Amino acid sequence: MKRCDLKLYRGYANKKELVVFGHIVKKYPSGDRKYTRSGFRYARTIIELFSVRPIPFLKVFLKVGNLTAETTAEADGYFRFQVPFVESMPSGWHTYEVTVDDEINGKQFHATSTEEFFVPYKSSYGLISDIDDTFLISHSRRSFRKLFLLLSRNVQARKPFDDVVKHYQLLSFASRTHPQKDSNIFFYVSSSEWNLYDMIVRFAELNGLPKAVLKLKKIKSGLDDFVMTGGGSHLHKLRKIHNVINFYPELQFILLGDDSQKDPEIYEEICREFPDNIRAVYIRQTRKRSKALTTTLLKNIQDLGVDTCYFAHSNKAIIHSLDHGIVFQTPAEPEVLPKDIL
Repeated sequence: MKRCDLKLYRGYANKKELVVFGHIVKKYPSGDRKYTRSGFRYARTIIELFSVRPIPFLKVFLKVGNLTAETTAEADGYFRFQVPFVESMPSGWHTYEVTVDDEINGKQFHATSTEEFFVPYKSSYGLISDIDDTFLISHSRRSFRKLFLLLSRNVQARKPFDDVVKHYQLLSFASRTHPQKDSNIFFYVSSSEWNLYDMIVRFAELNGLPKAVLKLKKIKSGLDDFVMTGGGSHLHKLRKIHNVINFYPELQFILLGDDSQKDPEIYEEICREFPDNIRAVYIRQTRKRSKALTTTLLKNIQDLGVDTCYFAHSNKAIIHSLDHGIVFQTPAEPEVLPKDIL
């Protein structure tokens, strides 16, 4: 029996379908304390994450309640289920199970793992947010500084922007009809690779950010790729946001990003295609001065009937959300995990 690891990611469902996904790799670095190491030991953790070896073309089996399904992993070990799902389940988080049990070239592989998926509440918003320089300080405009930060600062040392957690917690409980306690569905969509999934999840937990479904970029498995982490085309973000909005036509979405890369252009295109599905667009200003192109793109979005906010500090975004009736009240201080938990 050959060792393999199943790395599963949070999924999501609507009234008709379930979407879950993951990777099959030879060995996945595990253990929460890997992400709180310091110095070279933490750099080694990040390098290990970018050195995973995917196992291709294995059969994968999904089980949720009475539902079972089968698919085959792709060449990079990635698999995705989008299957009919009509089981009656209450809104909120639920568990799914995936098993690998297959033989290739005389080698038998077996692994089982579980993860969660989300069923949205009625009258909910959908929140779609970028990660780097939207809520996580990353210096994306400067590749080498971003790389140094990734290697040298663990999840406890990385910082969110001031008041961004308050804003996201506020949006988490926003409702189209009245104040509610039920959480909205969050998607964190980024040009960071799947290799950084655990790091992002742990950063979000540590800082009290809303629990989210992540949509990241194709997994990398070599140090040459690692040097270019987060770079290249951002078209995958456009495609993934497009798919999410099509999956939830009954929801209105709030888009959050920054002006360091292509978020304003991507969001303008999304708003042109789905003007009735977008409630508001928030763009963080990452330099001392606003960018003329971003201002123009947000004006174009406003002309489509979508509220926009271009802000340097999250308190301005919070005031905008309150003034425009997107949220009804300021939430209590978010619960932040003690630093010795992770």
